[in-house]
Amino acid sequence: MANQTVSAEDFESLLMESFQDIDPVEGTVVKGTVVAIEKDLAIIDVGLKTEGRVPMKEFGAAGRDGTITVGSEVEVYVDRVENAMGEAVLSREKARREESWVRLEALYEKNEKVEGQIFNQVKGGFTVDLDGAVAFLPRSQVDIRPIRDIAPLMNVAQPFQILKMDKRRGNIVVSRRAILEESRAEQRSEIVQQLEEGQVVEGVVKNITDYGAFVDLGGIDGLLHVTDIAWRRVNHPNEVLNIGETIKVQIIRVNQESHRISLGMKQLQADPWEGIAAKYPVEAKFTGRVTNITDYGAFVELEPGIEGLIHVSEMSWTKKNVHPGKIVSTSQEVEVVVLEVDPDKRRISLGLKQTLANPWESFADKFPVGAEIEGEVKNKTEFGLFIGLDGDVDGMVHLSDLDWNRPGEEALEDYNRGDIVKAKVLDVDIEKERISLGIKQLGSDPFADAAAGAAGGGDGLRKGAVVTATVTAVTDGGIEVQIADTDLTAFIRRADLSRDREDQRPERFAVGEKLDARITQFDKKTRRIGMSIKALEIAEEKEAVAQYGSSDSGASLGDILGAALKGQKEEK
Repeated sequence: MANQTVSAEDFESLLMESFQDIDPVEGTVVKGTVVAIEKDLAIIDVGLKTEGRVPMKEFGAAGRDGTITVGSEVEVYVDRVENAMGEAVLSREKARREESWVRLEALYEKNEKVEGQIFNQVKGGFTVDLDGAVAFLPRSQVDIRPIRDIAPLMNVAQPFQILKMDKRRGNIVVSRRAILEESRAEQRSEIVQQLEEGQVVEGVVKNITDYGAFVDLGGIDGLLHVTDIAWRRVNHPNEVLNIGETIKVQIIRVNQESHRISLGMKQLQADPWEGIAAKYPVEAKFTGRVTNITDYGAFVELEPGIEGLIHVSEMSWTKKNVHPGKIVSTSQEVEVVVLEVDPDKRRISLGLKQTLANPWESFADKFPVGAEIEGEVKNKTEFGLFIGLDGDVDGMVHLSDLDWNRPGEEALEDYNRGDIVKAKVLDVDIEKERISLGIKQLGSDPFADAAAGAAGGGDGLRKGAVVTATVTAVTDGGIEVQIADTDLTAFIRRADLSRDREDQRPERFAVGEKLDARITQFDKKTRRIGMSIKALEIAEEKEAVAQYGSSDSGASLGDILGAALKGQKEEK
């Protein structure tokens, strides 16, 4: 039993021996010797119990070129010391990958470039061989601009920048674009330093957009804005430029920090706006070509580089609120008048309607105030009629100028659109472009005629005059009458129908009945006439008393009136 006892020292020795039985080379890169080549496999001895087999293709070009032969010394990765078949599992690719990872990590830490070859296309990009380590190249990192054909870049040794490394996951992301941008930035900086504002250089049109063209100045692009291509209006750069065309440009601005360069072509030509005020004096007429039409007017080219604006308000005397495109068309030759010139703002205001006679002036010359005209009712509104007149202008008949005797609203019902009517010119305001017409003025004013006594050759109507009238209507409040030999009407109130209260009844009068009454109101301004039978009776009574006696003499009022009536009969 004593012999079987194991001391602590012996146990430690046995444990160390068991550790030594585990081969420490597994998972490492070791050197081996090629002991045989069978078909496409290399048999390699790495000092283990058995050799391992490695495909010749894992040796890359060296294997394909036949430079790997029996006796060659190579480095391989020991994956397993012994597999199920009792062979060592070796890998040349993993050995190379391990070597590359160590080297690439060092370069990545220093932010240095690495060399590799694009050898395959995968989803979202390409795979790159970095001397054994496989990296991913995203499609967006291939070039500065999208590339349609990648073939010329395949299997070509070229520099890359490592963007990301994750050894645990075995991921490496690289960029070819970063290398190109760095190189381009250096080149741009060098070129920009050589450029000066005002310098004239040659360049090639590289790209054309709606707002301008990009011009290659030999490694750096400058922007030629559409407004700097020519002094005249250029709607789109492709009207003047073509991609690939060589042009002369002037450096307008250079930003040393952003490397942005602004170019100009028109600056190489004389400025047509110099001395413009003397060349295009106000009120002078010129012929130009319509180049552009907008909602607010039309642009007219007077000469290359010189455009003026015809505002919509200056396009037609009579066509208001009409789109300019309905008056002129693009490329049309038009005659215009210069209204204003502003050399500082490079603006010329033009007028189209000023080349034609002012239709209101022409109308005033042809139809002075008081002239009679004839026209069609163009519109009927709540405040009057609009009549179409010569020269494509309109005149207005206000409600108050429709009829002498009737309210305007009532008289307006007699007219409809399309009616041909006659009217008299009352006023022409050329500045405000207004023509006032009157229809009732075609006839005389019955109120004025009556006041002057023109009707019937009498003395004329006035307050206190006694007139004969015909009843035209009977109402509860009184009677309406028409004064004899006139078109004038008046209203006699119930209280004015008689001196006696019992006779102040409108119903005792009949339509068509004639009566005498006294005018109590004759207002030319308001055109109102007031009449009263009662006032007439009182006036006649006073006259009788004065002529035939006084009630103070003892005679009764009846006796006095009887004597007055008898006297009147005798006179007749």
